[in-house]
Amino acid sequence: MDRLLIVEDDAATALALRELLAARGYAVLCAADGRQGLRLLFAERPALMVLDLRLPELDGWQVLARARDMSDLPVLVLSGLDAVADRVRALRAGADDYLVKPCEPEELLARIEALLRRAGRREWTGDEALDELRLLPERRAALWHGGEARLSAIEYRLLQVLVRNRGRVVTTEQLLDQVWDDPMAVGRDRVKFGVLRLRRKLRAAGGPGAGDPVEVLRGVGYRFAAEGPGGP
Repeated sequence: MDRLLIVEDDAATALALRELLAARGYAVLCAADGRQGLRLLFAERPALMVLDLRLPELDGWQVLARARDMSDLPVLVLSGLDAVADRVRALRAGADDYLVKPCEPEELLARIEALLRRAGRREWTGDEALDELRLLPERRAALWHGGEARLSAIEYRLLQVLVRNRGRVVTTEQLLDQVWDDPMAVGRDRVKFGVLRLRRKLRAAGGPGAGDPVEVLRGVGYRFAAEGPGGP
Protein backbone atom coordinates (compact mmCIF):
# COMPACT_ATOMS: atom_id res chain seq x y z
CA MET A 1 0.00 0.00 0.00
CA ASP A 2 1.52 3.32 -1.06
CA ARG A 3 1.69 5.96 1.63
CA LEU A 4 0.92 9.53 0.55
CA LEU A 5 1.55 12.80 2.37
CA ILE A 6 -0.92 15.69 2.04
CA VAL A 7 0.39 19.09 3.14
CA GLU A 8 -2.72 21.29 3.23
CA ASP A 9 -3.79 23.87 5.81
CA ASP A 10 -7.48 23.95 4.89
CA ALA A 11 -9.10 21.30 7.09
CA ALA A 12 -12.07 20.66 4.77
CA THR A 13 -9.81 20.21 1.73
CA ALA A 14 -7.44 17.95 3.65
CA LEU A 15 -10.34 15.79 4.83
CA ALA A 16 -11.78 15.50 1.32
CA LEU A 17 -8.38 14.50 -0.06
CA ARG A 18 -7.82 11.97 2.72
CA GLU A 19 -11.20 10.32 2.08
CA LEU A 20 -10.70 10.30 -1.70
CA LEU A 21 -7.25 8.73 -1.50
CA ALA A 22 -8.11 6.30 1.28
CA ALA A 23 -11.04 5.03 -0.80
CA ARG A 24 -8.50 4.14 -3.52
CA GLY A 25 -6.45 2.12 -1.06
CA TYR A 26 -3.72 4.62 -0.18
CA ALA A 27 -2.44 5.15 3.34
CA VAL A 28 -2.69 8.89 3.93
CA LEU A 29 -0.70 11.21 6.19
CA CYS A 30 -1.79 14.82 6.65
CA ALA A 31 0.10 17.92 7.74
CA ALA A 32 -1.53 21.30 8.35
CA ASP A 33 1.58 23.45 7.92
CA GLY A 34 4.90 23.33 6.12
CA ARG A 35 7.04 22.57 9.16
CA GLN A 36 4.90 19.58 10.13
CA GLY A 37 4.92 18.48 6.50
CA LEU A 38 8.72 18.34 6.43
CA ARG A 39 8.83 16.44 9.72
CA LEU A 40 6.44 13.81 8.37
CA LEU A 41 8.25 13.70 5.04
CA PHE A 42 11.58 12.76 6.58
CA ALA A 43 10.17 10.59 9.39
CA GLU A 44 7.65 8.57 7.36
CA ARG A 45 9.22 8.60 3.86
CA PRO A 46 5.96 8.63 1.86
CA ALA A 47 5.80 7.53 -1.77
CA LEU A 48 4.39 10.89 -2.92
CA MET A 49 3.56 14.33 -1.55
CA VAL A 50 0.54 16.48 -2.47
CA LEU A 51 1.61 20.00 -1.59
CA ASP A 52 -0.31 23.25 -1.21
CA LEU A 53 1.75 26.42 -1.68
CA ARG A 54 0.06 28.85 0.71
CA LEU A 55 0.88 27.29 4.07
CA PRO A 56 1.60 28.61 7.59
CA GLU A 57 4.96 28.18 9.33
CA LEU A 58 6.87 27.32 6.14
CA ASP A 59 5.17 28.01 2.83
CA GLY A 60 4.95 25.46 0.06
CA TRP A 61 7.87 26.99 -1.85
CA GLN A 62 10.15 26.42 1.12
CA VAL A 63 8.85 22.89 1.63
CA LEU A 64 9.43 22.07 -2.03
CA ALA A 65 12.98 23.44 -1.95
CA ARG A 66 13.92 21.49 1.19
CA ALA A 67 12.26 18.33 -0.06
CA ARG A 68 14.18 18.54 -3.33
CA ASP A 69 17.46 18.99 -1.47
CA MET A 70 16.91 15.71 0.36
CA SER A 71 14.63 13.50 -1.72
CA ASP A 72 13.44 12.58 -5.20
CA LEU A 73 9.93 11.60 -4.15
CA PRO A 74 7.21 12.74 -6.58
CA VAL A 75 5.66 16.08 -5.63
CA LEU A 76 2.27 17.11 -6.99
CA VAL A 77 1.50 20.75 -6.27
CA LEU A 78 -2.21 21.30 -5.64
CA SER A 79 -2.77 25.01 -5.26
CA GLY A 80 -5.32 27.76 -5.70
CA LEU A 81 -2.63 29.83 -7.44
CA ASP A 82 -3.52 29.62 -11.13
CA ALA A 83 -1.11 32.12 -12.71
CA VAL A 84 1.25 30.77 -15.34
CA ALA A 85 4.15 32.32 -13.40
CA ASP A 86 3.31 30.19 -10.36
CA ARG A 87 3.15 27.00 -12.44
CA VAL A 88 6.46 27.83 -14.09
CA ARG A 89 8.11 28.63 -10.76
CA ALA A 90 6.91 25.36 -9.19
CA LEU A 91 8.10 23.25 -12.13
CA ARG A 92 11.46 25.00 -12.16
CA ALA A 93 11.78 24.37 -8.42
CA GLY A 94 11.35 20.63 -8.98
CA ALA A 95 7.62 19.90 -8.74
CA ASP A 96 6.66 16.91 -10.89
CA ASP A 97 3.13 18.09 -11.63
CA TYR A 98 0.81 21.02 -10.91
CA LEU A 99 -2.95 21.11 -10.53
CA VAL A 100 -5.12 24.12 -9.73
CA LYS A 101 -7.80 23.87 -7.04
CA PRO A 102 -10.57 22.99 -7.35
CA CYS A 103 -9.87 20.06 -9.65
CA GLU A 104 -11.76 16.97 -10.73
CA PRO A 105 -11.13 14.06 -8.32
CA GLU A 106 -10.53 11.60 -11.17
CA GLU A 107 -7.91 13.84 -12.73
CA LEU A 108 -6.12 14.16 -9.40
CA LEU A 109 -6.14 10.38 -8.96
CA ALA A 110 -4.88 9.84 -12.50
CA ARG A 111 -2.02 12.30 -12.00
CA ILE A 112 -1.04 10.59 -8.72
CA GLU A 113 -1.13 7.15 -10.33
CA ALA A 114 1.08 8.36 -13.20
CA LEU A 115 3.63 9.87 -10.81
CA LEU A 116 3.76 6.69 -8.75
CA ARG A 117 4.24 4.58 -11.88
CA ARG A 118 7.19 6.71 -12.90
CA ALA A 119 8.71 6.61 -9.44
CA GLY A 120 8.47 2.82 -9.39
CA ARG A 121 9.83 2.29 -12.90
CA ARG A 122 13.10 0.39 -12.99
CA GLU A 123 15.98 2.51 -14.19
CA TRP A 124 18.02 1.40 -17.18
CA THR A 125 21.45 0.20 -16.03
CA GLY A 126 23.36 0.04 -19.29
CA ASP A 127 26.83 1.60 -19.36
CA GLU A 128 27.06 3.63 -22.56
CA ALA A 129 30.53 3.77 -24.10
CA LEU A 130 30.88 7.49 -24.77
CA ASP A 131 34.13 9.42 -24.95
CA GLU A 132 33.28 12.02 -22.31
CA LEU A 133 30.17 10.72 -20.57
CA ARG A 134 29.64 7.80 -18.24
CA LEU A 135 26.37 6.97 -16.51
CA LEU A 136 26.60 5.80 -12.90
CA PRO A 137 23.28 4.04 -12.15
CA GLU A 138 24.40 2.91 -8.70
CA ARG A 139 24.69 6.57 -7.66
CA ARG A 140 22.16 7.98 -10.12
CA ALA A 141 24.82 10.30 -11.44
CA ALA A 142 26.82 11.01 -14.58
CA LEU A 143 30.46 11.76 -15.21
CA TRP A 144 30.84 14.49 -17.83
CA HIS A 145 34.45 15.28 -18.77
CA GLY A 146 35.54 13.74 -15.47
CA GLY A 147 33.23 15.79 -13.26
CA GLU A 148 30.32 14.15 -11.47
CA ALA A 149 26.76 15.47 -11.78
CA ARG A 150 24.31 14.15 -9.19
CA LEU A 151 20.89 13.87 -10.81
CA SER A 152 17.29 13.56 -9.69
CA ALA A 153 15.32 10.51 -10.80
CA ILE A 154 13.66 12.48 -13.60
CA GLU A 155 16.94 14.02 -14.75
CA TYR A 156 18.64 10.62 -14.84
CA ARG A 157 15.86 9.05 -16.91
CA LEU A 158 15.90 12.08 -19.20
CA LEU A 159 19.63 11.68 -19.78
CA GLN A 160 19.19 7.93 -20.39
CA VAL A 161 16.64 8.52 -23.12
CA LEU A 162 18.73 11.21 -24.80
CA VAL A 163 21.90 9.11 -24.69
CA ARG A 164 20.21 6.01 -26.06
CA ASN A 165 19.00 8.16 -28.98
CA ARG A 166 22.25 10.10 -29.37
CA GLY A 167 22.61 11.83 -32.69
CA ARG A 168 18.83 11.70 -33.22
CA VAL A 169 16.25 14.31 -32.31
CA VAL A 170 13.90 13.30 -29.48
CA THR A 171 10.70 15.33 -29.52
CA THR A 172 9.03 16.89 -26.51
CA GLU A 173 6.13 14.45 -26.93
CA GLN A 174 8.49 11.45 -26.92
CA LEU A 175 10.21 12.67 -23.76
CA LEU A 176 6.88 13.26 -22.02
CA ASP A 177 5.86 9.70 -22.87
CA GLN A 178 9.13 7.95 -22.04
CA VAL A 179 10.35 10.01 -19.06
CA TRP A 180 7.23 11.52 -17.51
CA ASP A 181 4.70 8.84 -18.55
CA ASP A 182 2.53 11.60 -20.02
CA PRO A 183 1.58 10.35 -23.52
CA MET A 184 -1.15 12.99 -23.82
CA ALA A 185 1.47 15.77 -23.52
CA VAL A 186 -0.41 17.57 -20.74
CA GLY A 187 2.69 19.03 -19.09
CA ARG A 188 4.92 20.17 -21.94
CA ASP A 189 6.71 22.79 -19.83
CA ARG A 190 8.11 20.01 -17.64
CA VAL A 191 10.36 18.91 -20.48
CA LYS A 192 11.81 22.38 -21.02
CA PHE A 193 12.61 22.88 -17.36
CA GLY A 194 13.84 19.30 -16.89
CA VAL A 195 16.29 19.71 -19.78
CA LEU A 196 17.33 23.11 -18.42
CA ARG A 197 18.22 21.61 -15.01
CA LEU A 198 20.04 18.68 -16.64
CA ARG A 199 22.14 20.91 -18.92
CA ARG A 200 23.00 23.20 -16.02
CA LYS A 201 24.25 20.27 -13.91
CA LEU A 202 26.31 18.78 -16.75
CA ARG A 203 27.92 22.12 -17.55
CA ALA A 204 28.81 22.62 -13.88
CA ALA A 205 30.29 19.11 -13.68
CA GLY A 206 32.33 19.39 -16.85
CA GLY A 207 33.74 22.83 -16.26
CA PRO A 208 34.14 25.81 -18.62
CA GLY A 209 35.79 23.90 -21.49
CA ALA A 210 33.49 20.88 -21.51
CA GLY A 211 30.68 22.31 -23.57
CA ASP A 212 27.03 21.30 -23.53
CA PRO A 213 26.14 17.81 -24.83
CA VAL A 214 22.40 18.47 -25.13
CA GLU A 215 21.39 20.41 -28.23
CA VAL A 216 18.08 22.29 -28.20
CA LEU A 217 16.22 22.45 -31.50
CA ARG A 218 13.52 25.01 -30.86
CA GLY A 219 10.07 23.85 -31.80
CA VAL A 220 11.36 20.36 -32.59
CA GLY A 221 13.01 18.68 -29.61
CA TYR A 222 16.39 17.79 -28.14
CA ARG A 223 19.44 15.84 -29.24
CA PHE A 224 22.36 14.39 -27.34
CA ALA A 225 25.20 15.49 -29.59
CA ALA A 226 28.25 13.93 -27.87
CA GLU A 227 29.84 11.06 -29.72
CA GLY A 228 30.96 7.65 -28.59
CA PRO A 229 34.21 6.02 -29.68
CA GLY A 230 34.29 5.88 -33.45
CA GLY A 231 31.44 8.33 -34.08
CA PRO A 232 27.83 9.16 -33.12
